[in-house]
Amino acid sequence: MSTKLELGIIGGAFNSAVGRTHQIAAQMDNRWAITAGCFSRDIQKNRATAHELQIAAGRNYSDWRQLLESERGRLKAVSVLTPTPGHAEIVCYALELGYSVISEKALASSVEDAEQMIKARDEYDGFLTVTYNYSGYPIVRELKHLIRKGRLGRLLHVQAEMPQEGFLRLVGKENRRPEPQPWRLRDYEIPTVSLDLGVHLHQLVLFLTGLHPIEVCATQQNSGCFSGIIDSVQCLARYTQNVSANLWFGKCSLGYTNGLRIRIFGTEGAAEWYQQNPEEVRLHDNTGKTQVLTRGSNEAEICSQDRYGRFKAGHPAGFIEAFANYYVDIAEVLQTRATCDASGNYLATGEDAVEGLRMMEAMSRSSAANQWVRVFEEMPKSRQSAATNDAGNGACQYSLET
Repeated sequence: MSTKLELGIIGGAFNSAVGRTHQIAAQMDNRWAITAGCFSRDIQKNRATAHELQIAAGRNYSDWRQLLESERGRLKAVSVLTPTPGHAEIVCYALELGYSVISEKALASSVEDAEQMIKARDEYDGFLTVTYNYSGYPIVRELKHLIRKGRLGRLLHVQAEMPQEGFLRLVGKENRRPEPQPWRLRDYEIPTVSLDLGVHLHQLVLFLTGLHPIEVCATQQNSGCFSGIIDSVQCLARYTQNVSANLWFGKCSLGYTNGLRIRIFGTEGAAEWYQQNPEEVRLHDNTGKTQVLTRGSNEAEICSQDRYGRFKAGHPAGFIEAFANYYVDIAEVLQTRATCDASGNYLATGEDAVEGLRMMEAMSRSSAANQWVRVFEEMPKSRQSAATNDAGNGACQYSLET
């Protein structure tokens, strides 16, 4: 590229972990330049972040509306990194003004808000994608490719988990009570732990298998140091094509800073990926053989591509590089103005995000009613089409068989 794409950022000041991650990731491969921003309501934090990023004084805004109105025609896209409940207003206005929008997950704190954003995207013929960075890991993309080729046979069962310990583990030499960010200590119609962790598990299952959740039976609990906040969720789920799943996530699992793991079982093989070993996937076949496939493996077809080789195999790429892969994907799509299609270019669509939110909402209703709850009364036609298009060898085609 001779010219970098210009990116504006709303939210994500220097003291924000997710903000720092997006800032580094967007610029890692020289595809984007951050040229405008409204990073914080706090004037000092906003200015300090702009100074750190070398944003021109006239392009650092104190109000996100002013940014969107002033930067029309200059920015290729805007990244929305504000707290989730504030996404809808910003995203809808950005789409109305013609911006391509990159939203940090979760897209919204309610299904209604997310559907409002999709309506705005369609009304203004816009572009909207949501960043779920774990599907940016090269070996995860390799696993998706293997499943599509039929390496595991017909899929049978999925185990996905994301245990963390942040609501129980004591802090520092003084063994102080944990102090999470304030936004983690407020629940909505969908609990914040589901918006934070649960949507990642939904997206990973969807990304890897192309399957969609039909109904769930879940329990939600408060087990940590903060009363009244849901912090632990366990879920049984029925997916399309008669696939069953177990999802477990929460903040009260001592010994796990981030225990993201996914295991997928089929008639001819099984696979396991653990985020703390980010560049390897363990494969088991129906003869008892086990193989560890890595980015440096001779048979690797996806993760061995040049775009993932920022440094040679044996020097693991990680969390921020996975985000950077997403920003390369977005740049390539926007340069061709191609459709944001998860099956073709790895990006998560607004429909993917809505499905995840519906699943999290169904978990809440299931826990309250102590019974199985359907995610959709009727699967939307757009999801039926996506299931068929992403089926690969046909094993994942849409079906409501139970």
